[in-house]
Amino acid sequence: MKSLLIALAALLMSCTSATSSQQKSPDMQKNVEFIVSQSQGGTQQAGFRIIKEEKDFRNIIKGSFGVIDAGGDDSYIKYPQFPKNKKVVLYNLGSFRSGSHTINEIKSISVKNNVLYVEVPEGEPSGGMEIQVLSNPWFLFTVPADYQFTSVELKYSK
Repeated sequence: MKSLLIALAALLMSCTSATSSQQKSPDMQKNVEFIVSQSQGGTQQAGFRIIKEEKDFRNIIKGSFGVIDAGGDDSYIKYPQFPKNKKVVLYNLGSFRSGSHTINEIKSISVKNNVLYVEVPEGEPSGGMEIQVLSNPWFLFTVPADYQFTSVELKYSK
């Protein structure tokens, strides 16, 4: 009887630890915010970094408008507020030879086993002949501050 009770407790503990390794809130859409996306300016390798300072955040936004910092007045740019209670993630999609690979929407996010899964709409194939243009798309978004992850993976869906 004692061993059965211990086995049941071990099973219960393993179930509760398995559910805690996946973070997904029912009101996720309120917690994720899509900020900006561009088809150029990212790195050649896919990857991410967390933006921790408002100055870095503003420079990224400024770069998305194609503004070169020449010491001039950039007061005409309407910057979004830097979120104090969320993590800001800059994700570079890598390098592409043709087609449009910009992300314009985030459908859902979740964290499982220290991987942030970001579900985005699958791109529409353009068909026909395309001009070969090298692009390095990237996008900026926020996630809840309590999400803990060491990598980001895009999941494409229809």
